[in-house]
Amino acid sequence: MISETLRRAREYEKEFAAKVPKSQRPLFHMTAPVGWINDPNGFSEYKGYYHLFYQYHPYSTHWGPMHWGHVRTRDFIRWESLPAALAPDAEYDSDGCFSGSAITLPDGRQLLMYTSVTRVQVGEKSIDRQQQSIAVGDGLDYEKIEGNPVISTAMIPEGNSREDFRDPKIIQEKDKYYALIGSRPGDGSGEILLFESDDLKTWQYRTVVARCENEYGRMWECPDYFEFDGKQILIVSPQDMKGDGKEFHPGNGTVLFVGEKKEDLSFARESAQTLDFGMDFYAPQTIQTCDGRRVMIGWMQNWDTCNVGNEERMIYGQMTIPRELSINNGRVCQNPVRELENYHGKSFDYPNVEICTEKSFSGIRGRCLDLTVSLDLTENAGMNWFKIELCKDKAHSVTVKYDVSENTLRLDRSMSGGIRDIVNIREFEAPLCDNRLKLRIIMDRYSIELFAGNGEKSASMNVYTPLEAQEIVFSSDKRAVADICGAELVPDAIKD
Repeated sequence: MISETLRRAREYEKEFAAKVPKSQRPLFHMTAPVGWINDPNGFSEYKGYYHLFYQYHPYSTHWGPMHWGHVRTRDFIRWESLPAALAPDAEYDSDGCFSGSAITLPDGRQLLMYTSVTRVQVGEKSIDRQQQSIAVGDGLDYEKIEGNPVISTAMIPEGNSREDFRDPKIIQEKDKYYALIGSRPGDGSGEILLFESDDLKTWQYRTVVARCENEYGRMWECPDYFEFDGKQILIVSPQDMKGDGKEFHPGNGTVLFVGEKKEDLSFARESAQTLDFGMDFYAPQTIQTCDGRRVMIGWMQNWDTCNVGNEERMIYGQMTIPRELSINNGRVCQNPVRELENYHGKSFDYPNVEICTEKSFSGIRGRCLDLTVSLDLTENAGMNWFKIELCKDKAHSVTVKYDVSENTLRLDRSMSGGIRDIVNIREFEAPLCDNRLKLRIIMDRYSIELFAGNGEKSASMNVYTPLEAQEIVFSSDKRAVADICGAELVPDAIKD
């Protein structure tokens, strides 16, 4: 039975989605029908489709009482919008249905586990009470089960926060189910708790999977946990990170740990890396595809950079291009899913072109492109810097600049058209292969995603530039020779 709250949300999104100007939407990135989105949720395969749910407030372009929006795809590029899946319509989730995950049950139904939120009065303060609940459905409609919440705050270790207990990642190992949930222990940092169940209704606390111990930020949100290429991977999104000047930037970040899974499912950490060096990336989820790939998608926004330009738009927020993961020399790499190449339109290829001062090329312009630039630094030994200006006109530009002596890439959107003093510049070490710099840039109207080297490093950012700013300009302080190739990205380049 669909509640009145959910029915109202579905009617609202259907009515107002038709009123969103096409110019406000990207061509390939997933967006909501209307309103606000943040974290991806429930990334899963179900009945021949890849389903993605997401944190959703349909009624405004600001964060509000969280619903679960819903889309599905067959190729990670074309997204079909489905009616909202969950709404805050029960006593135990009246203040929001926060993030979670999904699995397929033995009887063929799909199960969603999410954080159910209510506000409670503690002395003179009103605070969140975060617990875990379940809904079961058929890929379109979902019913919350009796007995929710199934994992209550009474079950967490003594001394842990009852306010910060969220984002369950549900997995199945043999005949048992496990939920990994972000928590904040007494030291104020983050950790991931493990709960176990035989029937998905009765749960028991088992152990701490991993502890932050104030080394990587504070509260750990949105855990993901999976085996990959012979290693165990733990992904978390920490709040209040401190920058180290090299790998990690301050603020809200995303950390991937490589390690080993112990017998009790806890995690032995071996290495840590940031997942994205850009300004706009948070709370990713991954999926194992039917053909064996590990694909990741993230919220292309950040709590430190959001709420810019909301009032001028009917939609706010988008997801990244889904990315295939691989491991190279112990580092997890990411590159756009191969399906993106099916949407290549008119191509361009400029091998061994000479760049000095400013140079542009016929055929390389626009706001929806898949662009690759490669430079042999040995052959260009006299060069001190190389720069690409994107989304350029007389008043605007977004720059990607490589500094040879520092071996750093600098992203700068200060002139992109934004009107708020948010984070506009990121700088990080460039990965080189045989002393060669390779950059792949995906542009989709209001976003830029950079993949450096063989995907060893990525950087995502939103841009606020008018769509009329279409020029792309290359420059160097001295003569440089580069290989430049790519293609326009066209929605109808592939036929069903």
